[in-house]
Amino acid sequence: MEKSIKSSSINYGLYLGLFLSTITVLFYAVNLEMLTKWWLGIILFLVILIFGIVSTAKSKSLLGGFISFKQAFSSYFITIAIGFILSTAVSVLLFNVIDPEAAEILKENVIEASRQMMENFGAPQSEIDKAIAEMADQNQFAIGNQLKSVAFQLIFYAVIGLIVALSMKKKDPNVA
Repeated sequence: MEKSIKSSSINYGLYLGLFLSTITVLFYAVNLEMLTKWWLGIILFLVILIFGIVSTAKSKSLLGGFISFKQAFSSYFITIAIGFILSTAVSVLLFNVIDPEAAEILKENVIEASRQMMENFGAPQSEIDKAIAEMADQNQFAIGNQLKSVAFQLIFYAVIGLIVALSMKKKDPNVA
C-alpha cells in the first residue's frame, strides 16, 4: 500500500475516532440516556459508512483515479478500524475509570428500553424476563466485552467494505 493512501486512511480513521469519541463524551455530559436511542445507532452507522467511502474515494483520487480492490478495501478498513479502536478506548476509559456509575445508569436505561421494545413487539413475558436477566448479568463496558464488540463490528463493516471496494476498484488500462 502506498504511503500517501495509507497516511490518508489513517487520518480519516483518526477523524472518525475523534467524531465517535466526541459524540460519546458529549452525550455523556449532556444526557446519558441519548446513548441508548435507536436513531443514534442509525446515524452513527451512516457516518461510519460515509467515512469509509470517502476515505476510499480519496485514496482512488490520490492514485490518479485508478485503485485495485486490495487498495480500496485496505483504505476503507484502516479508516474504520482506527475509528473504532480510538472510540472504544475512550468509552473504556470513560465508563471503567472515570465514571463507572455512568455505566450502571446506562445499563439500566438499556434494560428498560429493551423491555419496552420487547413488550411493544408482543414478546411473551417469560422471554422478556429471560432477556432482562441476561442483560443484568453482563457488564457491556468491561474491556473484554468491548473488545468482542469491536471485533464483531469490524467483521460487519468489513463485509460492507468488500462491497465498497468492489464498486470503487478501477484498473488502469495502461498497466498490464
